[in-house]
Amino acid sequence: MKAVWYERNGAADILEYGDMPDPQPGAGEVRVRMIASGVNPSDWKRRQGLTSPMEFPRVIPNQDGAGVIDSVGPGVDQSRTGERVWLFESQFGRPFGTGAEYTVQPSEHAVRLSENTGFAAAAGLGVPAMTAHRCVFSDGPVTGKTVLVTGGAGAVGHYAVQMARLGGATVISTVSSDEKAQIALAAGAGHTINYREGDTAEKVFDLTGGSGVDLIVEVDMAANFPVSQQVLKSSGVLAVYAAGSTQAPSVPLKFNSSNVTVRMVLVYDMPEPAKAAAVADITSWLDQDKLTPFAGPHFPLERLKDAHLAVENGVIGKVIVDVSPE
Repeated sequence: MKAVWYERNGAADILEYGDMPDPQPGAGEVRVRMIASGVNPSDWKRRQGLTSPMEFPRVIPNQDGAGVIDSVGPGVDQSRTGERVWLFESQFGRPFGTGAEYTVQPSEHAVRLSENTGFAAAAGLGVPAMTAHRCVFSDGPVTGKTVLVTGGAGAVGHYAVQMARLGGATVISTVSSDEKAQIALAAGAGHTINYREGDTAEKVFDLTGGSGVDLIVEVDMAANFPVSQQVLKSSGVLAVYAAGSTQAPSVPLKFNSSNVTVRMVLVYDMPEPAKAAAVADITSWLDQDKLTPFAGPHFPLERLKDAHLAVENGVIGKVIVDVSPE
């Protein structure tokens, strides 16, 4: 099979493209013929060694993807052969992710994909959609609540806006430009605030009649904390999936309200029931055509390096590697 791999941590130029033996599924595993591979920030950070050192002599990158099961191992129902699937956590605790023509994964990490969802859209689900689900629903239903999604034009923010709206919440999103405001509004945000223009906290209070928000889905805790500590209601939740690039805010955290929960979310370490709930809801919403993908640039497999660089440089939209034709 054709694949992309690296054998040491480093910049994108360490990625190699070439031939590797086709993998074979073991007990409880399925082999997936990859159609599309999604690229996340955690993929290039793992490659660089920023989040974890090399765990295996050779690594095929990328956690997320979509394709078709073409063979199954012992203990997996043969009826799964030919099933369209989306994948999550493909390179977590395993050497070979989705940046190849074939990948072998635990059967439960290959989730049935409805016919009405394209492979490119499905390849962008795992990390961002499951992270968003945990942030939005980790502390119960959001029906009738007000949710603030910071960075609503990012991959996680895009799904968080949609999921909060599907859960019955009113959604406010902060953005940095008119273009990003349109992305957040299209995803279902009721209101957007350009955080580069004026007092963000004051605008949040204006939109909420002075009451503030029940939940914040946070992309940059350090930068946004001066607003968060003002606008979060009593018994509110600050769900943080990215802390930002600085050490602030200092501990202990001080909020203007009491009984606040700060939840640090990492998709790979989510409790198994939370992962199962996310998979179930995402699958149900896909079946009902209720989730909209976050379209971004595409690259062929041999240019996976450029796909990593695009994500590293902050491109808007979900970066997809087109591995093979549908």
